[in-house]
Amino acid sequence: METEELDSMRLAICSVCGNEVEAGSAACPFCQTEGGGNRPRPAGPMHRTVNLEKGMPLVQQALDRMELELAAGRKQEIKVLTLIHGYGSSGEGGAIKTAVLRQLQFLRHQGRIKEVIPGEEFEGRSGRGRQWLRRFPFLRDHRDLNRGNPGIILVLL
Repeated sequence: METEELDSMRLAICSVCGNEVEAGSAACPFCQTEGGGNRPRPAGPMHRTVNLEKGMPLVQQALDRMELELAAGRKQEIKVLTLIHGYGSSGEGGAIKTAVLRQLQFLRHQGRIKEVIPGEEFEGRSGRGRQWLRRFPFLRDHRDLNRGNPGIILVLL
C-alpha cells in the first residue's frame, strides 16, 4: 500500500466539527470533543473551487450553477467550496457577486449551508479567516489566503 492510502486509513472525521482527526483518538484537537474521530474519512477531496463566471453567464445561470455545485459538494462530503464570482468591471462589485452573496445569505438562513467568508476577509492573521484555518488546516495552501480577493467567497457546507 502507498503512504497516502495508509494515511487515509488512519484518519477519521470528528462527528461534531467535521475535521480530520486520527482514528481512535481520545479527543478532537479542534473542538475538544471526547472520542471525536468516530466516522471514517471520506475518500474524496475536502475542498473544491468552482468558477461561476466562466463563459460569461447571465446572473441566473451563475446562480443555477452555484446551486448544482453546492448540492454536488454536499453529496461528495466536501467541507469547503470556493466560489469564483468575479468582481465586475465597474470596480464596485458585479451583478453575479451581489446575487451570489444574497443567495448564500438566504441559504445560510435556511440552514442549507453553515457559513460563508468573503475573499476580502480570508486571511490567517486574525478574525474568521484564522478560525477557519484552525478548523480546516488544508486551507493553509489555498491560493487566495491573505490576498484580500474580492472576487471569491468560501462556503462551509
